[in-house]
Amino acid sequence: MRDLLGLALRDNPKRAHLLVSRVLGKHVPQSPALVRGSGYELGRRVRALLGEAEARRAVVVGYAETATGLGHCVADGLAHAPYLHSTRRPVPGVPRAAGFEESHSHHTSHLLLPEDPELLAGPGPLVLVDDEFSTGNTVLNTVRALHERYPRERYVIVALVDMRSAGDRGRLAEFATEIGARVDLVALAAGTVRLPDGVLEKGRALVAAHQRPAPDLSGDVSAVRRVDLGWPARLPDGGRHGFTPEHRARLDAALPSMAARLADALGLPAAAGTDRAGATGSGTDRAGVTTGDGTDRAGATGSGTDRAGVTTGDGTDRAGATGSGTSRAGLTTGDGATADDRRPRVLVLGSEELMYAPLALAAALEELAPHADVRFSTTTRSPVLAVDDPGYAIRTRLVFPAHDDPADGPGDRYAYNVAGGGFDAVAVVVDSAADTPPLHAPRGLLAQLTAHVPRVVLATVPSYVPERAGMPPEPLRGPAFSSYAPDEVGWLLKDLSAVELEAPTEEREEAIQSGGAHYAESLPVEYQPSDDYQKLFRAALDASAARIARAVGTVTETVLAERSPRPVLVSLARAGTPVGVLMRRWARHRHGLDLPHYAVSIVRGRGIDTNALRWLRAHHDPAHVVFVDGWTGKGAITRELAAALADFPDFHPEIAVLADPGSCVRTHGTREDFLIPSACLNSTVSGLVSRTVLRADLIGPDDYHGAKFYRELAGADVSGDFLDAVSERFGEVAEQVAADTARLLAADRTPTWEGWAAVERISEEYGIHDVNLVKPGVGETTRVLLRRVPWKVLAQRGAGADLDHVRLLAEQRGVPVEEVDGLPYTCVGLIHPKYTRGATGADGRTTAAEPAGRDTGGAAASGDGPSAGGGASVQSASAGDGAGAVAGCEAGGGAVARPAAAGNGAVTAS
Repeated sequence: MRDLLGLALRDNPKRAHLLVSRVLGKHVPQSPALVRGSGYELGRRVRALLGEAEARRAVVVGYAETATGLGHCVADGLAHAPYLHSTRRPVPGVPRAAGFEESHSHHTSHLLLPEDPELLAGPGPLVLVDDEFSTGNTVLNTVRALHERYPRERYVIVALVDMRSAGDRGRLAEFATEIGARVDLVALAAGTVRLPDGVLEKGRALVAAHQRPAPDLSGDVSAVRRVDLGWPARLPDGGRHGFTPEHRARLDAALPSMAARLADALGLPAAAGTDRAGATGSGTDRAGVTTGDGTDRAGATGSGTDRAGVTTGDGTDRAGATGSGTSRAGLTTGDGATADDRRPRVLVLGSEELMYAPLALAAALEELAPHADVRFSTTTRSPVLAVDDPGYAIRTRLVFPAHDDPADGPGDRYAYNVAGGGFDAVAVVVDSAADTPPLHAPRGLLAQLTAHVPRVVLATVPSYVPERAGMPPEPLRGPAFSSYAPDEVGWLLKDLSAVELEAPTEEREEAIQSGGAHYAESLPVEYQPSDDYQKLFRAALDASAARIARAVGTVTETVLAERSPRPVLVSLARAGTPVGVLMRRWARHRHGLDLPHYAVSIVRGRGIDTNALRWLRAHHDPAHVVFVDGWTGKGAITRELAAALADFPDFHPEIAVLADPGSCVRTHGTREDFLIPSACLNSTVSGLVSRTVLRADLIGPDDYHGAKFYRELAGADVSGDFLDAVSERFGEVAEQVAADTARLLAADRTPTWEGWAAVERISEEYGIHDVNLVKPGVGETTRVLLRRVPWKVLAQRGAGADLDHVRLLAEQRGVPVEEVDGLPYTCVGLIHPKYTRGATGADGRTTAAEPAGRDTGGAAASGDGPSAGGGASVQSASAGDGAGAVAGCEAGGGAVARPAAAGNGAVTAS
């Protein structure tokens, strides 16, 4: 029994003592083979008890948080049983199958959230797994709750140890008779705990006397290396929503390659005779089953050592520990001794309920690198007194804030026996819902670990959410969708690449202005720009890369200082997306931060993609989400976002932009209106992704907004060139960025909305009477010339090279450029008002038509051809505002000839 358990004091008013398992992998770092083998042996005993036929009908349920991994291993031993564990993390959209209370726990409420609503409804045996069986109250509560809803004839209670008193044993038997079901118990060992009178009061006094404040240590989080495990798509990260034998087979197949990636990140070379697939050819299975040579995965021979880790006659247990509690590798039973310092000592650290995935990784790593001393344990929410005494089970503890947005609010979490454990490296394994800013904060878990361990790596597995919960799928990533690297951005969009959505510019404009279609219902035709226009882009990029880098650095530093030390960047697709990528690169370049970045769609008049918000909320703390765009025009998308988030008050509605010439936001890199070269192009500077699409026949209620990936334009793609040209200038602008940031942080940046006022004035002065047809700023004017039917361009008198590309486009499209005084912008583009197809002349150029009320001698627009069939329109994350950003002139096309509308001359754009 002493080889299985130790004792410690809880900081808990309901129960003074804690039975600390040495084979569970929770509080005491242990050999992962021993941890898995202990649970597997319990599963085999249950299978023998039930018989093969009944074992195939069984369902296994484990208790959160301590026994989630143990229950998985028991299910492995049963071989064919699906597995579900209780959880304390509600998942929006997933109905609760049952719930129960654990009276003595630090956090009592348990939820059962199976993806398959019939999982618990079958008549077969229900196997309930916990780490210990003490009073039996938890099991009674569980069986009562489940039996009322899913009655069955047989239950099997499984625990590592049975520590009930004689009275409690009788109570369980009486309960079984009461409900008319058979209840069996399977445990590795049995015993009792004798507690003195007044144990609660005495325990509290001892905790108060020995509790010490956590040491003020915080390491360098930037030193933490993130490793991509290559976790299989849609493979559950655990049993929160169910884990089937099919899931188990997929995980087993993927483990060797994932362990190899983890070993590389930890700096563990493969041992001689072991390939990177993780196979040693020894015939040992992953469950700890003894092979023909008598050796099981934990390293014990067939000398009579019990698979539960019970000490044999010679005093050696399966982990290689002697009776004294000191293992071959070091810290095993709580004394902290290290017998062999020459072996690299590695800990794989899971996170609260996430036990099985990191345990499986640790076991595969142990098999791949037998020359290393691999250990496994997990963090916990249970507060336990740590006392550095060889006879006490909890020698040290790390304290850090919760990082998984718990339902019961913020609080402390703990990692025991890690500090002082002599570890050379720690691999932290969390699910994506727990990969949040608090994890990376100065006092967070990673900072605590780097203060004690030379090397720390972080592996994040995707949090599995059942599809029937209405949760949209995981983000699209390159190279399957977009030409960006997969870690640069995740697109919360639906792939519409196979759908024909493009329509000619003049048809689309007519449909928009006639009210026949919304601009988000189709796409402009994507053409590659001409050679002259490409040269203009290259020249503009060479001239302004440092200026853009300075603005990128300034807005990023402002976000880090004011919004979050670990923001989640969410760019407004598509034009905001290159800016988000650049901000992410700056954070990594200057601070070693690896910021999450996603792209979402927002549509003027329709709002933001609420399914994308739901996904973000499920995977990140909304308080840390920062929306990113390229620039502001008149501020229409700024207002659109604020209105759209009224129903999502946990998200901050302010946008961070590279340039804010309209004075619409507080967080910006500059308020100058200058040429951002990416505004010159379309998809070819935005990862080859189209503007976003929102159309009822294509986008269902549970879908993201859509977009296309133009793979066929790869030969003209300059997306990477743009990013690299700006990123290469980060070093030379660092001092300027520091000065700009300090100045901005001290300044009054309250938006004046002077841009909006100017747009209203221009709309009336030019007789347009529609602010949506007035597009202020260099970027917005470029969009007008590329994707709409332009009427004229207003240019600030004396504007220089920033307007070279605008003048070129205007000349090619026959659009007059009128120099004016008093513009708050460098230029303003005017869309042809009251447009019909007749407003485009036979030569494909726009006419000089003037709207009613402004006589300049031009011909009036004429003709009223039919609106574009199918509701052709322009779509973008910003139609009227510039909601897109510095790298994506959201319109379709580049600067080349567009096809003619029926019976009409071709409109040229280059």
